[in-house]
Amino acid sequence: MEFMILSNQPIAKSVYKMVLAGDTRGIKAGQFVELALPGRFLRRPISVCDWTENTLTLIYKVVGVGTEDMTQMQEGVKLDVLTALGNGYDLDRAGDAPVLIGGGVGVPPMYGLARELCRRGIIPTILLGFNTIDEVFYEAQFLALGCTVYVATADGSYGTKGFVTDVLREENLTPSYYYTCGPLPMLRAVANATVCSGEASFEERMGCGFGACMGCTILTTQGHKRVCKDGPVFQKEEIEWQS
Repeated sequence: MEFMILSNQPIAKSVYKMVLAGDTRGIKAGQFVELALPGRFLRRPISVCDWTENTLTLIYKVVGVGTEDMTQMQEGVKLDVLTALGNGYDLDRAGDAPVLIGGGVGVPPMYGLARELCRRGIIPTILLGFNTIDEVFYEAQFLALGCTVYVATADGSYGTKGFVTDVLREENLTPSYYYTCGPLPMLRAVANATVCSGEASFEERMGCGFGACMGCTILTTQGHKRVCKDGPVFQKEEIEWQS
């Protein structure tokens, strides 16, 4: 589909928020989109942060030439977008006290999920992990939903010093279910630190984004599965958590 950029602004160190206008039918919390960038062969996969009937909010971090190109895109630019990719989170498993855990650019999909849970009358607890205070974003937006929010920074410059698993332990949180997105070491640590079941969204590098190239496979209890097509969300018990 064709989307038009409404805004594209920095919100933290090397982190940008892009709002697009277009058809968002079918999008669910935890899914992602693939953007075609001018002059670049491969599309860029970006997690969905939030959406309305006709707007799509994406938050991305500058990690290479493609995302660097994105920072220069101005209002009014039109992009070719593959939407509603992947399976998303299962909200029916949340229970009455879910915890949502986002690390770095794994934070954005937690916002759309939190908003959807709040619409159901389920107010989740939010754990956000960053390296340093300069990278912190969207704390205020989660608070505005009515959520309890904890922030951890690896260097201790803001919130709890350490990792999201330190917050779980220090605050003695006992979630009914957890949802998470972030780097693999964090996903593994969260799985090991929780007694309850949960779902993790993986951030594997993707070539095609719709299951053809097999470049984003991970090992599960049912064999290798594609993050783009079979995921990006997998249940905790599905994953072979290799060290």
